[in-house]
This record gives sequence, structure tokens and C-alpha cells, in this order.
Amino acid sequence: MEPEIILQPEKSTNLYSLVVELAAAEKGKIPATLSRAIHGLVLQWLQQGSPTMAKLVHSSQTSPISLSGLLGNRRHKVSQPGDKFDLRICLLDGNLIEPLLDGLQQQEHKPVILAKFPFVIRNIYTLPGTHRLAEATDYGLLAKAPAMKNIELNFLSPTSFKQSQGIQTFLLPKLVFSSLLRRWNAFAPEAYKFADIEWIGLVSAYELKTHALKMEGGAEIGAQGWVRYGFKDEKQAQIAAILANFAFFSGVGRKTSMGMGQTRISNK
Repeated sequence: MEPEIILQPEKSTNLYSLVVELAAAEKGKIPATLSRAIHGLVLQWLQQGSPTMAKLVHSSQTSPISLSGLLGNRRHKVSQPGDKFDLRICLLDGNLIEPLLDGLQQQEHKPVILAKFPFVIRNIYTLPGTHRLAEATDYGLLAKAPAMKNIELNFLSPTSFKQSQGIQTFLLPKLVFSSLLRRWNAFAPEAYKFADIEWIGLVSAYELKTHALKMEGGAEIGAQGWVRYGFKDEKQAQIAAILANFAFFSGVGRKTSMGMGQTRISNK
């Protein structure tokens, strides 16, 4: 039997951040560990829209998808029917937007099950301005970001890195911007890719705390808060600014497709 050959589509220059608004379908306690369930749900939507694209995402070494956790308030740990939550889905490959929306359309009016808890889809925000987390851009526009010698990043969910066969939770400039550079080069069109950089940025100020993100296999520890980075080298300052804006879509560090590393530039 001949092995299946999956052809890579031509890379799109677009990036998207869309928000799926979910509402609890019944009263109950929503499980704290939803990272894998959310990841599986998004892949299911992609599968419904395009089995080929879903296979490409599943087999990719660097995920083209960055996901938030379930965003919203849980009243006394027991949700009531109609309680609303947001799920942010970021796509680093614009070719994924059509199959994802096709899959979401097929899910309309059907229950969404996350770890045995039922939700319904209330809204899907895809256009900038319709929701504070809904954005769209392209690599060419991001590549025009002006140099910034001082960059402040907000790390909105636990963020960490693999380092020396262990886990590093302090958000050093080399780790943060090397992570962003690798992800940028994995998905940006050839014309916008950068050569490897030996980062010489410094941390000028920060306010960080370590937090645990509960996952099915245990808790993942990472840092949350803000960090101000400084770059004296003008070329590095320019590339760092581009990557800092890219961070909103890509996330930073480990397990960004499981809710970790959600990041946003503060001084945009």
C-alpha cells in the first residue's frame, strides 16, 4: 500500500485571532483541566472543515495554532446555564481560517462538549473591532513595525521554556525572542524570514509571579506578569519590535496550543 502524500498548500501571509463565545448549557462545575479538551475540540472543527489541513496541523513540529484557556468568571466554582466564556484561537497560517470556520458552522446549534461539560456556541468574532481579542493582520504589515529600544510584554498565562533538559520560568530576553523568532520563521513567507540572532537584550524592569496551569497530566508552572526589555542594537530593536507584535498571535514558549504563553505587547 502506497503511503499517503499530503501536499503542503502555498503559505498564506495572513494571521488571525478569532474568538468563540461559549455559554454553559447546564448548571455544574466546569473542570479545571480543559487544555487538552480545547485543543482536541479545535482540531475536530478543523477536521470537519478539511481533513487534510487537520492532518497537517496534527503532524506539524511547530503548531500553527495558539489557544487560550477558557476565559471568563466561574461563579463560586459552579456555573449557571447561560454563563458566558471566551475561547481565543490564533492562526499563524492563514490557510486554516476557511476550514476552521467551515467546521464551526457545522457545529452551529449543536452542543459543544469539553471534558463532559456541555456548552453552546453563542457568537464567533472574526473581524477586528468586534471583540477586544479579535484581530487580523499579515506578515508583511507586521514586518513594517518600527524599531523599539524598550519593549514591554504582558504574559497573560503561565509561560516557560525548555532549557538544559529542564524548565526555565524566568522570561529572559534570549529565551523569549528566540522562541518568537523560531515560530516566525516557521510560518512567515520566505521574503520576511530572519537569520538567527544572538540576542543581547536586557531586562530593565519586571513584575512576575509563578502560576500553575492545571492540565490533565498535572500542573505546568510558568511566569505571568510583565517584563520590559531593552535593546541597544538598532537592528535587534527593529526585529524585536516585529516579534513583540507577532507575540499576540503566536504566544511565547512551551505549549502555546494548550493555553500557555499568551502574550501581548503593552506599548504598542
